[in-house]
Amino acid sequence: MSENLTTTVQEKYGRIAREVREGGRETSCCTGTCGCSDPITSNLYEAGETAGLPAEAVVASLGCGNPTALAELQPGETVLDLGSGGGIDVLLSARRVGPTGKAYGLDMTEDMLALARENQRKAGATNVEFLEGHIEAIPLPDDSVDVIISNCVINLSGDKDRVLAEAFRVLKPGGRFAVSDVVSRKPVPAEVRKSMELWVGCVAGALEESDYVARLVRAGFAGINVETVREYRAADARSFLAEAGLDADAIAPSVDGAFASAFIRATKPAAATSPSARESTTPSSRADGSS
Repeated sequence: MSENLTTTVQEKYGRIAREVREGGRETSCCTGTCGCSDPITSNLYEAGETAGLPAEAVVASLGCGNPTALAELQPGETVLDLGSGGGIDVLLSARRVGPTGKAYGLDMTEDMLALARENQRKAGATNVEFLEGHIEAIPLPDDSVDVIISNCVINLSGDKDRVLAEAFRVLKPGGRFAVSDVVSRKPVPAEVRKSMELWVGCVAGALEESDYVARLVRAGFAGINVETVREYRAADARSFLAEAGLDADAIAPSVDGAFASAFIRATKPAAATSPSARESTTPSSRADGSS
């Protein structure tokens, strides 16, 4: 992720986390109106799913889908949420994997991590751990995770190939990649692609569906499926185009149907190992130096 983009993302999501902790953010993107992002982030979770979670975890939800339902988590599994924010998907995952499982959350924003850990404490979740770091350099060992989830975060990375390579590395052979993300379905105006505000809002950084699939293949994944779940229309786009300082009337028709939220599934082949694990078993790397 470029330094400018990283800073912009951290500033925006850090500000949101502080607003939540200070009680200044009363509605969430998954339960009410939240300005320009509402068409993307509204109505993602059933009321029964969020029952019992800290209100702050729900208010801080900023995703575009429900990856915990998508992933079909099983008791005893280890799951990693890339870009875990306030922790809603980590806490939901922890419920599903149970006391014999583990749910990790990874985020680069200190304020979000503080909020997430506070939500963990309030929820009494003992099988949860929040890690500070970047999704382009996951601080976990090779072949250590059963499932990777993410909720509208891979869009925000300026180096998506590195994110996917890292996801492949930390997944166990046979592990599952199950993320919610925004994808583009046709070319969009250059003004949209260049807008930092729209990038941080998950739209401008969206990959085209075929490009997403191709990158997953290059990373080593198999069994890839992209399922569109919510297509965004021109009427949805007007407010966030205007808030980004763009001519909404001029651009909205060209982005009609150009973006959609999608469930993206893939698997790490059962026989696969991470690149570093393969290197450690090559003859040249043996301790005795023999071949």
